[in-house]
Amino acid sequence: MRNIPRRRRHECRRGTPRACATKTVMMCLLCFPLFAAEPDWPGVEKHALELLQKYVRIASVNPPANTVEAAALIKGELEAAGFTPKLYSSGPDGQTNLIVRLPGRDRSKKPLLLLNHFDVVPVDAKAWGMDPFAAIIKDGQIWGRGALDMKGLAVEQMTALIELKRAGIVPPRDIVMLSTCDEESNGKLGIQWMVNNHFDELDPAYVLDEGGAGSRELFTPGKLVFGIAVGQKQSLWLRLSAKGTAGHGSQPIADNANTILMDAIRKAMNAPPATKPVPVVEEMKRAVGGTFANNKFINATLDNTMSLTTLQSGVGSPAKVNVIPSTAEATIDCRLLPGVNADEFQSDIKARINDPRVTVERLSEPVDAGVSSAGTPLFAAMRTALLKEHPTAVVMPMLVPYGTDEVRLRIRGIPSYGFMPMVLDTATIATMHSDQERIPVVEFLRGIRIYFDVLRSDY
Repeated sequence: MRNIPRRRRHECRRGTPRACATKTVMMCLLCFPLFAAEPDWPGVEKHALELLQKYVRIASVNPPANTVEAAALIKGELEAAGFTPKLYSSGPDGQTNLIVRLPGRDRSKKPLLLLNHFDVVPVDAKAWGMDPFAAIIKDGQIWGRGALDMKGLAVEQMTALIELKRAGIVPPRDIVMLSTCDEESNGKLGIQWMVNNHFDELDPAYVLDEGGAGSRELFTPGKLVFGIAVGQKQSLWLRLSAKGTAGHGSQPIADNANTILMDAIRKAMNAPPATKPVPVVEEMKRAVGGTFANNKFINATLDNTMSLTTLQSGVGSPAKVNVIPSTAEATIDCRLLPGVNADEFQSDIKARINDPRVTVERLSEPVDAGVSSAGTPLFAAMRTALLKEHPTAVVMPMLVPYGTDEVRLRIRGIPSYGFMPMVLDTATIATMHSDQERIPVVEFLRGIRIYFDVLRSDY
């Protein structure tokens, strides 16, 4: 503001040069709202933590993905801050989505989309050491289903958006927040329904979703690394069904559906490692100095993977021990690297099994959306915000081994990123979908400030 052009003083035809300069300063303050007061962070953080507890206490479990109560909570918060959110009912069992918009300086630009989801996966309550929906704060962490995936991040996004508005900061483009109802079941009534029916209200230039994180051990030992997800693996879900001959358990037979299935599973999962380099994985390797940590997250990121997830067999309920069933089934969750042909992968499985008594059925349609560029102004803004808080950190693009809603937008060529600005250890990251799900309170609150810095940047 000190460098007001001298010629402005001579061009002013009314008032004194000092009055003209004052007017110019006032105009600049209106045009560049970076000088707005900082939020009352202690008050903001207290409210955000209480809001997250309320949010986790809503058991928005999928199935059935009834998100009416969760949507009402978020809608109320936004309305209290002066927003006008919209709700969209997309299914018969309470499936509800929400959209809200903060106008930006240049309305001709496509918006930034903040993407999150209301729904959470089911719980095995007996396996938890506490009520999974109590949102207890213990040992500096907030525990509960959805704390990590992804109600904590959703509250960070929304709180940053609200504080931007309260501070009078007008972002460079519109910011839209979309909360979906069924991310945990492939988004048929959530992101896909919204894209199919209301894309005109989204149509973003960029997307920020879940995925990625910061860690001092997850990526490589002893180095703080923040991964911003620029891509994800394809989800190929398969059902293996074996047919055999029923009989009495006292008389073993070779044509036992269970043993046929077990042999088929063994052959199916004996897949060779991937041989074709994946550019984003190679970039990750360079960023961490060439040595990855050895853990399930990294190992899953580097190769195609297969997990046996369900087994179903037996006659009667409960199943009779002395009856050999005629059928047996299993499901396998396959996650494929970008560029891998899912049809060929499935064909290879069939060839390895090579048994006419076994069928291989596809339960999902994999989406190979490619990888978003790390060379965008938004990626630069995220890097800057992270380094402001963590000056010695390494910030890198990364691949995540799981799927998120953003793939439905990346497949359209929209740069989409998984951005979770929290430092988490490997054990905490592993609690996603587990019976110990949690996030550190300090990192949750720090993430709000980092998100705020990103949203007020120029992107």
